Amino acid sequence: MHNIRTNKKGLSFITLMIIIALCALVLRFAIEQIVRSNIAHNESNALPTLRLISAALESYARDNHGAYPTSITLLTQSQPAYLDKDYTAQPPLKGYNFGCLRLEAQGYICSASPVQCNVTGKKEYTISTGGLLVTEGCDQKD
Repeated sequence: MHNIRTNKKGLSFITLMIIIALCALVLRFAIEQIVRSNIAHNESNALPTLRLISAALESYARDNHGAYPTSITLLTQSQPAYLDKDYTAQPPLKGYNFGCLRLEAQGYICSASPVQCNVTGKKEYTISTGGLLVTEGCDQKD
């Protein structure tokens, strides 16, 4: 009898390559989902933190005859404190940087922007005197 030899090594290599390709595809979708989930989590923390800063600024103004503080330090060092910490002087908090572009006795403009657009967040939040909130995509910035 004549034995026909099959090429099992070649078949095994092809099977292995298909499995690797499928694993890479599944991993890609899993990573995308993790990034999306992380962005949603970061954004859900950024907005309340910015509103907390705004509420502290508004409370200070209400208690000081309509004059807003000229620095966040006034909010953290007053007794009782309006804010537990200076979020604008902290390293990024859950993927967002916080800052106040304008902090004057007449009003304020504070913002929360993602550390890396479309990686740590997709939205930039800006809140101004009176608690007026504006949201825009971070990739829409000039």
